[in-house]
Amino acid sequence: MKISIVGSLDFAYEMKEIAEKLINLGFEVDLPPTAKMILEKEIASEQIKKEKEDGSFSQRVIDSDAIRRYWKIIQNTDAILVVNFDKKGIKGYVGGNSFLEMGFAHVINKKIFLMNPIPEIGYKDEIKAMQPIVLNNDITKIV
Repeated sequence: MKISIVGSLDFAYEMKEIAEKLINLGFEVDLPPTAKMILEKEIASEQIKKEKEDGSFSQRVIDSDAIRRYWKIIQNTDAILVVNFDKKGIKGYVGGNSFLEMGFAHVINKKIFLMNPIPEIGYKDEIKAMQPIVLNNDITKIV
């Protein structure tokens, strides 16, 4: 099974750790391109945070066509795994981009896995409607 990992870029290092575990379990794994850039030290995560704070991150997304690039990656996988750890005081945080990617996966009938339970956020019902499989932080439940 081929899995695309999605989640906040704040979780890039956790994504890498999870990807390595999945690979050891026999899965093929894709990471978000910007997360790869952070992991390969092409850009510092602090720079991404700064861009998000000052509003310039959207230009990076536009210039790299990141949304369409990851849409194409999701099309060529069997499932997505949303790495949703605690962030901004929200347990199991799912941000806007991850929510968008969940929508992509849902529309094209890909399995959606959540590392942790659905967060208490304004679009909780929409996440529930996509029927994700909650792993409770146990990737061995991926089937």
